[in-house]
Amino acid sequence: MLPVLPAVLSAGVTGGRRRPLGVALGLALSFTFATVALVYVIDALGLPNDLTRDIAIATLLAFGVVLCVPPLAERVEAWISRVVPKPGRAKGDGFGSGMVLGASLGLVYAPCAGPILAGVITVSAAQSFTVGKLAVALAYSIGSAIVLYVLMLGGRHITDRLGALRSRIQVAMGAVMIAVAVVMIANLDIRFENTIARHLPQALVDPTSRIESSSAISSDIGALRGGGPASHEGGAAQAAAGKRLPVYFSAPDFQGTQQWFNTPGDKPLSIGALRGHVVLVDFWTYTCINCIRTLPYLEAWYRKYHRDGFDIVGVHTPEFPFEREASNVDRAIGDFGITYPVVQDNDATTWSAYHNQYWPADYLIDSKGRVRLVHFGEGDYSETEAGIRSLLAEAGHQKLGAPAHAQGQRPDAHATPESYLGAARAERFANGPILPGTQRFDEIPASQLAGDQLAYGGGWTIARDSATAGEGASLELSFTAQDVYLVLGSPGKPRRMQVLLDGKPIPNSLAGPDVHNGVATISNQRLYRLVDLAHPESHVLTLRPEQGIQGYAFTFG
Repeated sequence: MLPVLPAVLSAGVTGGRRRPLGVALGLALSFTFATVALVYVIDALGLPNDLTRDIAIATLLAFGVVLCVPPLAERVEAWISRVVPKPGRAKGDGFGSGMVLGASLGLVYAPCAGPILAGVITVSAAQSFTVGKLAVALAYSIGSAIVLYVLMLGGRHITDRLGALRSRIQVAMGAVMIAVAVVMIANLDIRFENTIARHLPQALVDPTSRIESSSAISSDIGALRGGGPASHEGGAAQAAAGKRLPVYFSAPDFQGTQQWFNTPGDKPLSIGALRGHVVLVDFWTYTCINCIRTLPYLEAWYRKYHRDGFDIVGVHTPEFPFEREASNVDRAIGDFGITYPVVQDNDATTWSAYHNQYWPADYLIDSKGRVRLVHFGEGDYSETEAGIRSLLAEAGHQKLGAPAHAQGQRPDAHATPESYLGAARAERFANGPILPGTQRFDEIPASQLAGDQLAYGGGWTIARDSATAGEGASLELSFTAQDVYLVLGSPGKPRRMQVLLDGKPIPNSLAGPDVHNGVATISNQRLYRLVDLAHPESHVLTLRPEQGIQGYAFTFG
């Protein structure tokens, strides 16, 4: 509440007795609009994520200047009084003008209300509009307005005793508002939040972290998120032992899909039309390294057993917004040499029908349309192939020959875990908790990074699922792996990014195919391979991207 508090107190201590109520009500209503409707408008128009913050700064400056110049404040007050008729007695009680002022303050308050509001906004913006989500935002704004209303009443009692100083108090409040706007322009408020959060115990920064780490709670959360067919992972052991695979559930059809690829005329397929065939439904997305490492096996099985009645359908369910683009998916299919059918599941409708929760995830369906084997993640390739052969044999295909031959990279159990750059899932950052917004980070020496730790430096704009490089941006990563991948993109035009290993430009002998002479050229939004070592090692990777480059997530091999 701090940025908007001076304006609220200034508004509440002047005017009629009902003015504080009008300010609080107007603020609650406009604040609800700002947190729901405005977010959708900004997203639909492709406007910058920090536009609401810029609006807040401009409004704070305007209010501050008005309050600091009493003749100007009187003119604005007179104009508001003419625009909004005052109800009640002839002289009015300030309720109408208070509502107008509170409505304008709601737009100021929206970008300043902190991490809880960020949660309200991201939940609302990430899902379709419903009355329930509107109620969440309205409940939050009403709760905030009640606190501000109480503060205004308290401020009125104090200033009533200091009537002779009221004009000076108003000017002082205006000066505070201008100071707050200057602080926001310099991003000092964000630095202050980061500093406080960095020095607080994790249980205070994120009180839910200890709760969700409980195995019992994690299990219940998993059940709530899916709790259906996906909970039947299994069948691999029976397949490996040559036993009959169990029947889990009837396979849902492909629902709510978009573009189809690698089908005759790009026409859609259905589970019903595939009846009589053994079908492997593979949930994947083209920037997921775990998915990418499974593709050679999937392609080998398809080429080996397709003539015997085996089909694969790759259900491409995106993790990042740019993975929704059909052209990007089509390009990835060509790059990976995928010949089996693939369908876009941009709204995760088919994903939800299977109650799926993972990339990659495989559901093996028999010739009668029943799911008989479920596997999540990488590995167990021989068991999955044994399941394919078992179901083909049940369907009457006995002469299958030798197993398929495939060679793919196996994951390293000791490699650095997947690391996200966006605020929603940012972990292990030496900068402390990563909050949304445009901010400038102090560079942290590589010697101070612990294993698997990251650090931002310079200017960055942090979104929920990505980070965009600003002026002087850098990114440090202490990793243990053989290969380092990073999902990157450069909207509008190609941009360059310096790649350093242990403080020096990475030599071509250790660089991935996307890096030449210590520089990577970033264009299309995809997975870039930056480091390619002979075997797993520990190093510090430093990236210095040009302004405008967007980063999403590190993965390792």
